[in-house]
Amino acid sequence: MPMFLVNLFLICLSIICFLFLVRLFLHRTALIYVVRRCVEWVEDRVHVHQHFRVPEFNDSTHQENLFYRRLSLYLNSLPSLEDSDFTNLFSGINPNDILLSLDDHQQVHDIFLGARLSWLNQIVRDHQNQKKKDKRRILKPYLQHIHAVSDDIEQRGKELRIHNHSNGKWKSVPFNHPATFDSLVIDPDLKTKIRSDLEAFLKSKQYYHKLGRVWKRSYLLYGPSGTGKSSFIAATANLLNYDVYNVNLWQVADDADLNAILLKTTSKSVIVVEDLDRYVLEKSRARITSSGLLNFMDGILNSQDERLMIFTMNSKDGVDPDLLRPGRIDMHIHFPMCDFNSFKNLANNYLGVKEHKLFPQVEEIIQSGARMSPAEISELMLVNRSSPSRALKSVISALQSNSKHVGKVGGRMSESTAPSPAMSEESGGVDWKETVVPKEFRKLYGLLRLKSCRRAGSLDHDSEISER
Repeated sequence: MPMFLVNLFLICLSIICFLFLVRLFLHRTALIYVVRRCVEWVEDRVHVHQHFRVPEFNDSTHQENLFYRRLSLYLNSLPSLEDSDFTNLFSGINPNDILLSLDDHQQVHDIFLGARLSWLNQIVRDHQNQKKKDKRRILKPYLQHIHAVSDDIEQRGKELRIHNHSNGKWKSVPFNHPATFDSLVIDPDLKTKIRSDLEAFLKSKQYYHKLGRVWKRSYLLYGPSGTGKSSFIAATANLLNYDVYNVNLWQVADDADLNAILLKTTSKSVIVVEDLDRYVLEKSRARITSSGLLNFMDGILNSQDERLMIFTMNSKDGVDPDLLRPGRIDMHIHFPMCDFNSFKNLANNYLGVKEHKLFPQVEEIIQSGARMSPAEISELMLVNRSSPSRALKSVISALQSNSKHVGKVGGRMSESTAPSPAMSEESGGVDWKETVVPKEFRKLYGLLRLKSCRRAGSLDHDSEISER
């Protein structure tokens, strides 16, 4: 026999042996699967099963059964649903989300604490099938497990909304603010502390109830305008996945109206009261009594679980300390004017610059006492973002102007009225007068102003002589 025929024969024999082994392996796995199903079938027939029906609507009132909705969320999240022969596919809130959903008469299996449970979706009813011996052991923890998982799914998938009070009703719109804790320009250690506090709060329901306290938390944010208090509120709502309720105390008629507003809010929400210091200090205009405000903050009506209350102030000066005592306000968070570390964070976020040759100059000016809010500095960086050097020069120019202004008024300046020269991206960060007003017109304007000042001075001198 020729040698090449022998080689061909050996190759064909090797292929046949390989295919035989693959087939044997697949056959063994198929046999294992069949044996396993047979054992489960025999086991199901040996044990007595307990059946539970979960109707979609309450029989008496025809209202929606809330547990049915929670159960649907839970079953549609089971991994075994992906292994089913037939499953419905739906689009989620986001266009790229694909959701799985049980079909009519479809059965899905679950395993909890070692016990096997089966759910059958019927047109008339849904029911759970489990072994009777497992009822006492797993029924209560299993139902608690369904509640916990469905709550988590519902919270992650819901659309956040911001609610504003008007004419006795809450009106809401989608809340799509992009702020996150990563984008906040505050001290990194403080940011870590606050995030840890919020995450611990989410897990503390049993602990709060054990202490006999309502499961809620309250923050006071104080500092000048433009220092990031509103961004912090938005980032907190996004972190917790909570709706926002914005309470404007100036639009509240009286104590009873304030109580009604509070009762209409829901759990899993952030209740925001801004400029609290202005309201409590302007007592002549306030229509809510001190006791009514205190009851709103920590009274018996404020007993809704899983809620965060945030109050903002420009300053705590002159505010009654009893309003801000521990237990009424859990954490005080100061938002100062921009320091050098905050400036570097802004430069990194807005300009993508971590180091620059102009940084030492900025640090020197800030250490000399010049102050601007993070909002003012970020705006200068935003309009000049195409050129980091130009943006930093604009910031330096504004800080220098601010420093000179502080010197003229004796080293004191209102934080909310810090000057912020208007800059434009096209002008390269130069004062608007340098680009909009021609040089010749500015000279003419200066001469006319000088003559006007001299004329006014002579008139004052004449009037002084006549009085004598």
